[in-house]
Amino acid sequence: MGSINKVILIVLDSAGVGALPDAAQYGDAGAATLPHVLARYPELSLCHLRQMGLGNIEGMSGMPPVPLPTASWGRAATRSAGKDTLIGHWELMGAVTEQPFETFPNGFPERVMDRFRDATSRGILANVPASGTAIIRELGDCHVQTGSLIVYTSADSVFQIAAHEDVVPPEELYAYCRAAADILRGEGLRVGRIIARPFAGASGAYRRTVNRRDYIACAPKNTALALLGESGVPVVSVGKIEDIFAGTNFTRKRHTSSNAEGIAAVAEEAMRLPHGLIFANLLDFDMLYGHRRDAEGYGRALEAFDRALPGLLGCLAVGDALLITADHGCDPTHAGTDHTREYVPILLYRKGHREGHNTRALGTRRSLSDVGATVLALFGLPAPFEGDSFCHE
Repeated sequence: MGSINKVILIVLDSAGVGALPDAAQYGDAGAATLPHVLARYPELSLCHLRQMGLGNIEGMSGMPPVPLPTASWGRAATRSAGKDTLIGHWELMGAVTEQPFETFPNGFPERVMDRFRDATSRGILANVPASGTAIIRELGDCHVQTGSLIVYTSADSVFQIAAHEDVVPPEELYAYCRAAADILRGEGLRVGRIIARPFAGASGAYRRTVNRRDYIACAPKNTALALLGESGVPVVSVGKIEDIFAGTNFTRKRHTSSNAEGIAAVAEEAMRLPHGLIFANLLDFDMLYGHRRDAEGYGRALEAFDRALPGLLGCLAVGDALLITADHGCDPTHAGTDHTREYVPILLYRKGHREGHNTRALGTRRSLSDVGATVLALFGLPAPFEGDSFCHE
């Protein structure tokens, strides 16, 4: 076992730092989530992230570099085929997705919908790619009147089911999601996620609730999380991490509904956990601001995270580590409402290291898997997958 006691790994969901070389193949040429948010709102106060070295990362225009960063800094490319939350997180933990998940630009096959109607004894509305807030606004009244389920997808590989909580209680909606997962697997379709999207409120004022749940069709097995579990290292999930990895290999699971709840849960677990990994996803960047093309809101969320950083760092003992990264981009200034294929930032902070003396430029990593390899190396474990640790660079 290595000398480290605790690692906090935080994924700023969608906080990309510039287009990957193949971004044009995905329609994402020129995308750059954080640089474009900073360019639009240069007054943003991100002093702690800047001091850690965020502005020193290649391509991070809009934030001047500092001479002596408190963290090691770099960026990582995605090797997997796609730009989805699943493949980003899976690759972070060492599982590269060579074959992309299927997408459904014309909706799901009618044979799937027929089986889903039979399984739920409910009608189906939509079955088209759509924005979740827009489709609920458009079809919410019809759903409430008829009880039919709103089924929709996106540019990602997702089967999403929206229902009003007064019409379909969340637990019933979750059962429908599990049924959909069985049907999709039975039809041999490679769909990444089945997502429950409960909403509430009155006509004209519908709002999605905090009771979202993600169901994963096929989670990878040979990951850093699996090896940590086999080696007796406790792993705590915060946010939707549990859903992304199908609930396996976790000692404790903390569901959260916002960045603020996620940050508070990380701090609580850091004070509670003497040894292990705290793996968190902060979803507001992507869900509330990236997909909704709200650059101002994205900036405010970055400021809130920056203000919380000193408190998180204060939860670490000497030698413990905080690792900040992302899973993909979702540039709120780019065309469309989908994820963008970008490099992700890497900031590795070790408590007790002298700024500028024990921190290094990590360069451009060839794979997100380097993050998982680094987490394992911090605990003195080898990586059972392709990935190069940067914790000793």
